Amino acid sequence: MNATATSTSLSPRSLSSLSERVSAPAALRMPRHPEVALWRPASLDDLDGIAAMQRAVDEADHPDWFTTREWIAGNLRAAHIDAARDTLVALGADGTVLAYGVVAEAPGAGERVQVYLLGGVHPLWREHGIGRELMAWQYGRALQRLAACDARLPGWITAFREEASRGAISVALRLGLRVTRYFSTMRRGLDVAIPALPAPSGVRIVPFTAELSAGALEARNDAFRDHWGNQPKAAESWDQWITGDVFRPDLSWLAVVDEAGDGGRPRTRVVGFSLASVNEDDGHARGLRSVYIDRVGTVRSHRGRGIAPACIAATLRAAQEAGLELAILDVDADSPTQAHTLYERLGFRAGERRLALVSVF
Repeated sequence: MNATATSTSLSPRSLSSLSERVSAPAALRMPRHPEVALWRPASLDDLDGIAAMQRAVDEADHPDWFTTREWIAGNLRAAHIDAARDTLVALGADGTVLAYGVVAEAPGAGERVQVYLLGGVHPLWREHGIGRELMAWQYGRALQRLAACDARLPGWITAFREEASRGAISVALRLGLRVTRYFSTMRRGLDVAIPALPAPSGVRIVPFTAELSAGALEARNDAFRDHWGNQPKAAESWDQWITGDVFRPDLSWLAVVDEAGDGGRPRTRVVGFSLASVNEDDGHARGLRSVYIDRVGTVRSHRGRGIAPACIAATLRAAQEAGLELAILDVDADSPTQAHTLYERLGFRAGERRLALVSVF
């Protein structure tokens, strides 16, 4: 049955397996639309067409930042995504990609099994009903992914939509997803003074290095454990990100402490971080080169000491020195750490919002 809940916190102890709780279609009907010449699974051969379509989507929806070609390719070749069954492209009569969708089950279930509905429709083809057909197919495939799982865990189907995309939000709501969270994009110009924020006693702010990468991942997973929608990040996906084209170790800073490790030997522990990336296409609409601060956090045992602001300030200074002009980040409006107030004190100002829509099983 579709056990969509009003709460996103269900105890595994009270649950039967997802395969028992989730009803899914045995077979999926391929979408039909008079303006789509062909619906079929996506492949890496479609990368140019999908990237061009996604560029148009980004320019319309969030011209400050753009989806990287690397990220799109990663979804088409990822081990946890079966491109033949989990992806779909809609092609026009001339072979142009009008829309595409990916159904991605997050690897390594922690507190839940989470399936994301990714993709979009070219702005010139919106309000034609193509997105409705595509998302109905995606939702059916997501149900199949959950129904194939024997875990006694909550199951989430999640989609993110820009608040201004009323049509896309309406389609998601009709399928049974519910608005669960709001995320704000915040910006700060780098042409204004950056406050000097020293690290607290016993803490050092140091550049990100490969030697500290594993510790940074451990800190990331601890810091976000009590944040909505987050699950532990697997080492494989972490390594893919930090070795990718856009991650900038020179703009990423860590807070570390020296403490006793196994056998009393000293070790350096990462307790905070500001991790940044630069996509050279970002800021196209404003004509500004920007840094995107992907993750900011402090391990729970060290919160409330000013560690995160010190890490962010280090990233802002490094970005300024690198000639970048704008800093961008996204924040959960209901973050348990009240992160938005921290960012405001550092000069960030909120702009457009993004919605998280979720079905819970």
